[in-house]
Amino acid sequence: MADGEVETRDRADPGPGAATDASDGSAPDSDPAPPVAPAVRAALLDAAPETVRGRVADLVSQAVGQIPAADLPATVRPVARFAPAKRAKVGAAPMLAALGSAEGFADEVVAWWLEHRPEEWAPPVPEPVHAAAVAVLTGDEGAARELLRDAGERADVGRLRAERDAAITRAERLAADLERVTAERDEAAARAAEATPDLSDEVAKLRARLREQGVRVRRAEDAAAEAAARLADDRGEEHRELADLRRERSRDREALAAAEARARRATAELETARRAAHEARRADDARLALLVDTVAGAAAGLRHELGLRVDDHRVGPRPAELVGSADRTPMARVTDPATLDRLLALPEVHLLVDGYNVTKTGWPSLSLAAQRERLVAAVAPLAARTQAETTLVFDGAGITGVPTASVRGVRVLFSDPGVIADDLIRRLVDAEPEGRPLVVVTSDRAVVDSVRRRGAHPVPSSVLLDRLARI
Repeated sequence: MADGEVETRDRADPGPGAATDASDGSAPDSDPAPPVAPAVRAALLDAAPETVRGRVADLVSQAVGQIPAADLPATVRPVARFAPAKRAKVGAAPMLAALGSAEGFADEVVAWWLEHRPEEWAPPVPEPVHAAAVAVLTGDEGAARELLRDAGERADVGRLRAERDAAITRAERLAADLERVTAERDEAAARAAEATPDLSDEVAKLRARLREQGVRVRRAEDAAAEAAARLADDRGEEHRELADLRRERSRDREALAAAEARARRATAELETARRAAHEARRADDARLALLVDTVAGAAAGLRHELGLRVDDHRVGPRPAELVGSADRTPMARVTDPATLDRLLALPEVHLLVDGYNVTKTGWPSLSLAAQRERLVAAVAPLAARTQAETTLVFDGAGITGVPTASVRGVRVLFSDPGVIADDLIRRLVDAEPEGRPLVVVTSDRAVVDSVRRRGAHPVPSSVLLDRLARI
């Protein structure tokens, strides 16, 4: 479309805003126009060129600053607090989105312009972009699409004019550059023509010098190749010597590592032998003490059976009197797994375990049945390894169908109703013959004191748990 035709149509069409002013000054039709759906404005905004969208954002930004915040969509309220210039630039996106989504927002904007600034809203001869923006806001789809098409064509014409002007400018600049380069070329050709005779002699001299330098370069290259060959031979010899030294160093390192390993093994064996000897001495001492206690118990039993008094002159000194005090002292409490192992290695030893005292120390979160099963499973390998008679004692309260048979070499006993496991352990200790090694595992202070007075070896529950953890 030619520029003259566009301008003629612009003057003939005053835009949709001009329809609000009658030629005779009469009031507009009182019948209200039907409401325009936001989707119509959204479609018009999508079809509008950037110039029209910018003008719409400018009109909305001026009205948003004056409309009460309660009447604005939630997405536009933050924008209303901006300065007018910043509001049109930064808040353009949310304001245009609200025009196409918020019901009644565009009508509020149009009403504000008609009430406060009608002369700017509908000037006598509206500018085409302004007329298109007004048509979009009022929702006059037919007029808006015509004006948007016109605005788009004007934008295309303006863009094409700008491109044409830019092309003309580039062509003029290139023509000037061409004239300048042509002049420089002619000038250079003239200087070259003048200098050609003088340069011929110089070129001949340079060629002779170049040939001479070429000979020198070839000689230097030959010398460098010879030197590189000698260097390669020297490096090869050095690499061979270095490889020999590295192999020798590797052999020395291997020999040193082997010697250090032998030294470590010897040290470990020596330490093991020392510990074994120490443990053997401690085991011998424990066996000797237990043997003395056993002999003393047996002597006391014989003395009781024969009716001999302690002050009878026919009775010789007791074995315990030969070792220490004549009074029977309580057994010392075991505090480590090694001592427990030595006690369980004694012949005919009987291991009594306070079941729930151990399980509630080691596995308190399990149920009572699970605690019993776990203790039986853990103690069975220890009993099989030490060949010690093993009895687990549990409280029988609330237990039905009490098992009494051995489970994998471990005897499981439950106390009778009304009898606690502590009393059953005491009865089992009293029922053993005097002099038999007894080991009672419990952390109950009352049980510890009573079985110690009866000649048994008390062992804390934690010591047994530590020993079971090593299996």
